[in-house]
Amino acid sequence: MPKLLDAFTLSLLATVALASVLPCSGDVAAAFNLVTNLAIALLFFLHGAKLSREAVLAGAAHWRLHLLVLGCTFLLFPALGLALQPALQPLLTPELYLGVLYLCMLPSTVQSSIAFTSMAQGNVPAAICSATASNILGIFITPLLVSLLVVKHHGAGQGWGPVLDIVMQLLLPFVAGQIARRWIGGWVDRNKGLLRYVDQGSILLVVYTAFSAAVISGLWRQTPPRALAALLLVNLILLGLLLGITMLLSRKLGFSRADQITIVFCGSKKSLASGVPMAKVLFAAPTLGSIVLPLMLFHQIQLMACATLAQRYRRQQQTAESR
Repeated sequence: MPKLLDAFTLSLLATVALASVLPCSGDVAAAFNLVTNLAIALLFFLHGAKLSREAVLAGAAHWRLHLLVLGCTFLLFPALGLALQPALQPLLTPELYLGVLYLCMLPSTVQSSIAFTSMAQGNVPAAICSATASNILGIFITPLLVSLLVVKHHGAGQGWGPVLDIVMQLLLPFVAGQIARRWIGGWVDRNKGLLRYVDQGSILLVVYTAFSAAVISGLWRQTPPRALAALLLVNLILLGLLLGITMLLSRKLGFSRADQITIVFCGSKKSLASGVPMAKVLFAAPTLGSIVLPLMLFHQIQLMACATLAQRYRRQQQTAESR
């Protein structure tokens, strides 16, 4: 079970604090942006090299499960974000609400979805396939949703430009990694810790550059404590709604207990690892800090809530087996 404040969460908080006190600007900011772009390209290259085609095919037969997970991730979540707009906008700043809406458009997590499914004794092969498909499709679907919904309702973004930017900066390195897997896949599998450090390091770089630009633009002066408290409540409500809806739908549609667990954990979570690099491509630097703030908070809430839920599922299964 994740600690209340694990090492990575503490690193995120320290990075935000550093950017608040010593924000980078000018040539230093340009250098950080270059390093960040290279780190993100390396991250997606390694993800492509790590992804096993066999692991994906192992769970591909559960098409009803995958459709439900993708529907919750890319249809239900954004629909809730838009439906809650009248209630959320008076509570949040415009930038924070945009961040909540962006959060709703992101793909599911990979590592934690699979880990929690395994802990709860769910359908792990299906979780691998579903979470992986969510992230691959998210490279296209998330910028498309941003172009359609954010541009239409908020005037942010640049039409189809973000889709092409995502393809160039994220998809091409991912495809290159897939091609290179035949030569470096074994080395990547033996050095999985490297991917974790690149993953977390690239996120910290994006967070530092994003919050530096946001602080210089007056992030903390324009974000009252009331809005931050409201953001915490909004994230709790969103996660609670999706957990409840995925539980209900998976039962009503007749899925097995193992499949229900997979649907709950893959269909209710959002990826910090994909969301932060995508946000850097999709949004302007001055607003980026406010936009990734809801995602950073949601990330920690979902880890704690899903860890507790996974342990509950596991205890229920152990109790049933002991009878």
